[in-house]
Amino acid sequence: MKAIVFDGTVNKLVDGVTVRDPGPGEVQVRIVASGLCQSDLSVVNGKIPFPTPVILGHEGAGIVEAVGPGVSTPAVGDHVVLSTLATCGQCAACTSGRPTMCRASFGNRETPFELDGTPIHNYAALSTFTERIVVKAGQAVPISKEVPLSTACLIGCAVLTGAGAVFNRARVAPGDSVVVIGAGGIGLNVIQAARIAGATTIVAIDTNPDKEAKTSLFGATHFVDATAGDTVAAIRELTDGGATHVFDCVGGEAITSQAMEMLDWGGQLIMLGVAGPEAKLSVPATTFYMDRSVLGCRYGSSRPGADIPKYVEMYRSGRLLLDELVTQTYELENFESLVDDARAGKLDRGVLLMPS
Repeated sequence: MKAIVFDGTVNKLVDGVTVRDPGPGEVQVRIVASGLCQSDLSVVNGKIPFPTPVILGHEGAGIVEAVGPGVSTPAVGDHVVLSTLATCGQCAACTSGRPTMCRASFGNRETPFELDGTPIHNYAALSTFTERIVVKAGQAVPISKEVPLSTACLIGCAVLTGAGAVFNRARVAPGDSVVVIGAGGIGLNVIQAARIAGATTIVAIDTNPDKEAKTSLFGATHFVDATAGDTVAAIRELTDGGATHVFDCVGGEAITSQAMEMLDWGGQLIMLGVAGPEAKLSVPATTFYMDRSVLGCRYGSSRPGADIPKYVEMYRSGRLLLDELVTQTYELENFESLVDDARAGKLDRGVLLMPS
C-alpha cells in the first residue's frame, strides 16, 4: 500500500508498505481522509522529537475492513472517526472517565508497518497518512454513514482538542468572556464551542487579519490583529478588564506570558499550543494572587467514545461547523502542496484524500 514516510529529513510517498494483521482487541481501518495538524509539522521541523522512519498523521476517518478476536464494536463496514487514545481501559484514569490521563495511552510507539524489511513507527498511536492502519478497537468510534468522512476526520483532533478544551477542561459557562489566541483549526473549534457554551464575548487574536471573517462565522464577537498595537490593552478593553478564559492555541514563552496578562481576577489560561521542549513559563508570582490559574489540556481532556458521537450530532443539527473548516482537499500525490500551503498559513484545515 501507499504511505507518506518521514525518514527524519523529508516526507516521501512510497509504495509497498505493509501493516500487520489486527490482533485481539484490534481493528484494521481503511483510511479515507486525514487532516494535517500542526503537530505533524512539529515532528518534521524537530519541535517534537520522534523516532524515524515514521508515518505521520493523527486526524483521520475511514472504514473498518477487518476485526481481531474479541471485537464486537466496531464492525466490518462501519464508518469510524479515529482517536489517538490507545488506552488500557482498566487503570484508575480510564475507569473514572479520564482517558487522556491513561499512562498507557501516552508515548505509544509501535512499529506496525514495514517497508522492504525495515520497521516503521506509528505516530500518536495512529498514522493516518497511509491507506490502512491497525488500531485498538476503542480508537475507532462508529459514526453515521451520512456524515462525509472528508469532514468527519477533523473531529479526531481539531474538534476533540479545541471543543473539548472548552466543554471538558475550562467548562465555559453562559455569560463568560473568552479569548482565543491563534485562529487555526484548533482555535476555530475553541471559538465555536465557546459560542455553543453561551459565552457572550469571544475575542479571536491572530497575526493574519484575513482570518477575521472566518472567526466571525464560527462565533467570534471581536477580532484583534496581533501585529497592530498593544494586544493586551485591546483585550482588557474588550473584556472590561480581563477575560474569564484565555485559550493559547499557539504556544511559546512570549505568547503565554501575554496571555496571563489578559486574564480577569479568577480567570484561567488553558494551554493548547505546543511549545518547544526547552520553553519555560515565566510570570510574576503576583499574577496568581487573585485566583488566576494555568491549566494544561491534553487532547481536550476528551472521552472520545462519548464525545465523538456528541460532536457528530452537533454537526448534523447545524450547531457545529465542520464543512467550513476544510479549506482545501489534496490527493495523496500532492502531499507536499498540502504541507506548503499549511506552512504558508493558507489553510484552516487541509484534508488529504486517500485513493479509493
